[in-house]
Amino acid sequence: MSTILERISAIEAEMARTQKNKATAGHLGLLKARIAKLRRELITPKGGGGGTGEGFDVAKTGDARIGFVGFPSVGKSTLLSNLAGVYSEVAAYEFTTLTTVPGCIKYKGAKIQLLDLPGIIEGAKDGKGRGRQVIAVARTCSLIFIVLDVLKPLKHKKLIEHELEGFGLRLNKSPPNIVYRRKDKGGINLQTMVPQSELDLDTVRTILSEYRIHNADITLRYDATSDDLIDVVEGNRIYLPCIYILNKIDQISIEELDIIYKIPHTVPISAHHKWNFDDLLEKMWEYLKLVRIYTKPKGQLPDYGSPIVLHNERKSIEDFCNKLHRTIAKEFKYALVWGSSVKHVPQKVGKDHELEDEDVVQIVKKI
Repeated sequence: MSTILERISAIEAEMARTQKNKATAGHLGLLKARIAKLRRELITPKGGGGGTGEGFDVAKTGDARIGFVGFPSVGKSTLLSNLAGVYSEVAAYEFTTLTTVPGCIKYKGAKIQLLDLPGIIEGAKDGKGRGRQVIAVARTCSLIFIVLDVLKPLKHKKLIEHELEGFGLRLNKSPPNIVYRRKDKGGINLQTMVPQSELDLDTVRTILSEYRIHNADITLRYDATSDDLIDVVEGNRIYLPCIYILNKIDQISIEELDIIYKIPHTVPISAHHKWNFDDLLEKMWEYLKLVRIYTKPKGQLPDYGSPIVLHNERKSIEDFCNKLHRTIAKEFKYALVWGSSVKHVPQKVGKDHELEDEDVVQIVKKI
């Protein structure tokens, strides 16, 4: 392991020495691709799957999963205890939590699993501490809560972002708008829709040659960087929404709080005094992008107590049927929908119809 780390640090040192200009762009792209390959070896060693870290793999339950990530002693366990009523050991010293502690809350009818992950330390992506298992669990979440201490400098935010990025997690970003298709022959074919400031054909060739790819079609639809191209080629990046929770606001002044509120993707709270939890839950709901669908049995009133919860990207009638039971889609004839996704109420729709939040659906089966 140390040899991979030594190679990564040697490449990073070389990148720091290299001047950034048009002439060195190809060389820097090559070095970035090498680092990305070494990082992948760190995450998944070549010797196949290793043993799981004890107490880390928690069964996925509920409609969404949120991971609490942060340095030790910033109040993650207090926040989980107060939000979900789950006891996660709390003490005034660092590294109190040593394994993943799951909790569950019900919000707007959706069951949301909360995971209190052990504290991350600097160098987690390189396998220090329990960092690797912590970030591996974070990759399976639908949303990340990065818990920060208001009194400690914002440098901590940068450090955690750096650790997560090293593991292929991209926070609050959308996947690069790059079309990449491998082929058997014909060389590298690069098309650009807009003028590029960093990538040209030679740079793209250099990066792809590091992956031993010599035949591919690439279309750049925006001004992309070499990092974006490497992310697309690697293909194992996970794009997650993330909320920065600034804890312990009971120890700062109102003026400082006003400044903190202007930082994007941020919610200031006090986990100990349970301040501003409603704002946090509202923001959590907005970032999870969940859609609640109510069922209506024939001749009865809709069941508003237990909605079927779908994700905003998978909310067709077919997804709804599969969530109810996988046999329903086979017997499906049509559905009646009441709500904002249809023009008149009720409307007869097929499997491909996209639902909206708080629609009411009645499924009619084939006889």
